Amino acid sequence: MIKYSFFSICVLISFLSMAQIDKKATRETRHLYRHLLEYQYKGVMFGHQDGLAYGLNEDGTRWIGEDGRSDVMSVSGEYPAVLGWDLGKIEFDNANNLDGVPFLKIQKYIQETYDRGGISTISWHFNNPTDPKKSSWDKADSTIKHIFDNKNNLKRYKSWLDKVAVFLKSLKGANGELIPIIFRPFHEHTGSWFWWGSGHCTPEEYIKMWKFTINYLQKKKKVHNLLIAYSTDKFNSKEHYLERYPGNDFVDLVGFDLYHRNAPISNESFKVDFKRMVNTLQEIATETNKPCAITEMGLEQLTEANWWTNIVLPVVQDTKLSYILVWRNGRTDHFYAPYKGQKSAEDFMKMIQSGKVILEKQTAARNLYKQ
Repeated sequence: MIKYSFFSICVLISFLSMAQIDKKATRETRHLYRHLLEYQYKGVMFGHQDGLAYGLNEDGTRWIGEDGRSDVMSVSGEYPAVLGWDLGKIEFDNANNLDGVPFLKIQKYIQETYDRGGISTISWHFNNPTDPKKSSWDKADSTIKHIFDNKNNLKRYKSWLDKVAVFLKSLKGANGELIPIIFRPFHEHTGSWFWWGSGHCTPEEYIKMWKFTINYLQKKKKVHNLLIAYSTDKFNSKEHYLERYPGNDFVDLVGFDLYHRNAPISNESFKVDFKRMVNTLQEIATETNKPCAITEMGLEQLTEANWWTNIVLPVVQDTKLSYILVWRNGRTDHFYAPYKGQKSAEDFMKMIQSGKVILEKQTAARNLYKQ
């Protein structure tokens, strides 16, 4: 008869409780999940949306599609540890996504990031299945209700999920293994600017949509290289955050999106809200035994030269956060990461040099996808 020590039993219970929701997840996906938990409090990874696809030159002009380039690289000499992408317009078989990035390029960037040891996360700003001419931002009450009430709408939505599944299963490493992706559907739902937002559906409808989507991808389409991220916008309390939470069996990572607006007048109030939300998120992450992250954030145009060390670092350092991801550098009036010559670039490097926020080389050293 095999005897187990109390310690080994505790380790087994802990392992089972932290196992990600997809019991058929690939080996690399399981390893990534485990490492996200293990590296809590050991440095927050820095991420950038579309960070390899385009950016800004020192003179303010744009660069697009230059291999090996990154605005974060131009400032720091390293790639971001996390790269974010979006699948908007894949539902229409478009060659490019909603921000003009070719899907073939996104596939290539994800493969390159994986080969270097970085992480990729994907959101999906998709059009309205009940009226495909309407974008994510076109407000439409009861969309989710009408998806499930109308067989043609549901059929259309399933066909869109089929295309997402094909793309996700096309992401493979050098040995043919599926590349793990942090998938972040139906984000910022505590706001009402998307048709899936709180002002346009009930909590029950939102949860139904979430569960259907995850079940369809994992059980029907056999997509087993995903970690599923639940991502609110600003929330007022723990109860508010969890109001539309679909349950621990449908979420791998908890996070939120938060943008700093009206700086510098709002600097202190923003820090208070930011810290409050991070503390609440950490509490939820501890109770659910899940990793946590700030899945979108930023100050448009980085108008505060010391934003990184004055606003961001004091809140995120020494936390459970796995990563923070700033939004894209789309144009001179819409950018969130420093580029060469940008006035916050020096301060960004001070944040990195603190060792509390890390870039891709340190992430790669962790061997996130291996035992």
